[in-house]
Amino acid sequence: MFQLLFIVIFVEMVVIVSLSFKTPLRKLILLILDRVKRGSGPVVVKTVAGTVAVVMLSYVYSMMMIKKRWIEDGNVSQTDEILMAKNLLETTLMGGLLFHAYIIDKLHHYIKELRIRRKTMETAKKQGQGFEDAGRSGTDKVTALQEEIATLRARIRQLESD
Repeated sequence: MFQLLFIVIFVEMVVIVSLSFKTPLRKLILLILDRVKRGSGPVVVKTVAGTVAVVMLSYVYSMMMIKKRWIEDGNVSQTDEILMAKNLLETTLMGGLLFHAYIIDKLHHYIKELRIRRKTMETAKKQGQGFEDAGRSGTDKVTALQEEIATLRARIRQLESD
């Protein structure tokens, strides 16, 4: 069980590092996570996480029973020490596994949100540039019309004086 937990934790660490930095694997991992979160994927992930949590709580309960036995008897047997160390290691590994899974989920969520925000910012910039271009041509038209009005008024004054 130790080997499996260590392998899963190291794989999760690699996923977290590749999501944290812009690596070639990032796009592939995001695609995989998107597909896992569709259909029955979330149910499977929640079931596995729930099973790991229940097993972890079982180990915690076993450690509490061993600790209670130590307090009541006053002496510690070697078997209890070995069981306590084994349970503590497996509990720690399972807790780390659940924590890393949560971090991966949140990183995926934040990266998707960041991508959406960047797209909206780009569209807003394009719209702003369009308004600025329209505003510039509009102000050019206004100044041209004002100049034309001024020349026409000067011509009217000239004609009235004649």
